[in-house]
Amino acid sequence: MATARRTRLRPEERRNQLVALGVATLADRPLADVTVEEIAAEAGVSTGLVYYYFGSKNGLHHEIVRRARDSMLHASEPQPELPPAERLVSTLTRLVAYVKEHGPTFYSLVRGAASGDEEVRAVIEDARRQQTERALAVLLELGVPETELLRVAVRSWVALAEQALVDGGINSDLTDEELVGYLERSLGGVVAAVVPGASEALFGVPSTL
Repeated sequence: MATARRTRLRPEERRNQLVALGVATLADRPLADVTVEEIAAEAGVSTGLVYYYFGSKNGLHHEIVRRARDSMLHASEPQPELPPAERLVSTLTRLVAYVKEHGPTFYSLVRGAASGDEEVRAVIEDARRQQTERALAVLLELGVPETELLRVAVRSWVALAEQALVDGGINSDLTDEELVGYLERSLGGVVAAVVPGASEALFGVPSTL
């Protein structure tokens, strides 16, 4: 890795640069392999400066994961002006596009849930919570009764969707339309398991229950 020529930046600009470089490295390696030394070399600064901003390698990793999470959530931000069913498709379409463009980063983000670092796991769980709430908002607007079982079901669908995005969105020949359609129908299937018959009324997904 070539050492960059150091450019004078304001503290917040430098901090943002270091985090951005860390996120970029996720395209080549897992989070655990991202080191302070390589980020410092890429930015053309001393390792001491990286430690000054983040305190430790773990502190740097926490900020990298937060930035990657925020990027994913921003890329798939629901469009409130759309009707709920259309909003779901729009959100899924943009999420699939994000995964196909930033596959290794998404993979690192999802696999961060297995990290031994509690704070990294908390960041990933927050992303899953937000994705769960987004899907629930659509279902509630469509008239599905809010129950504890529905929340459990939608949270389990988020986990299923993550694996489908890893398998079908990274190094796969599946088209965006195929993957989006599967994610939409699988959510309908989850709803049908909670409220039999609801998925066909809401999404046009026949229920066998």
